[in-house]
Amino acid sequence: MRTTLTLDDDVAVALERLRREKDASLKEVVNETLRKGLEETGRSPRRPRKFHTRVLQTGRCLLPNLDSASRALAAAEGEDFR
Repeated sequence: MRTTLTLDDDVAVALERLRREKDASLKEVVNETLRKGLEETGRSPRRPRKFHTRVLQTGRCLLPNLDSASRALAAAEGEDFR
């Protein structure tokens, strides 16, 4: 099949570099590159691995009440925290 393509400059340079490295025709390099790209595009994307957070038991809370910051400081540092 014949067709006309307009390539971006960076793509044309990359294809020309490949063509020289492989000592192949532009047609061969373009077809091989398109096949690889189409194969990669057809694959389903990899799912990211699930991340699990480990639970760490730290024991019971040593402070009687954390609702009041001043009470918590008083219990932790004594009444002289101020």
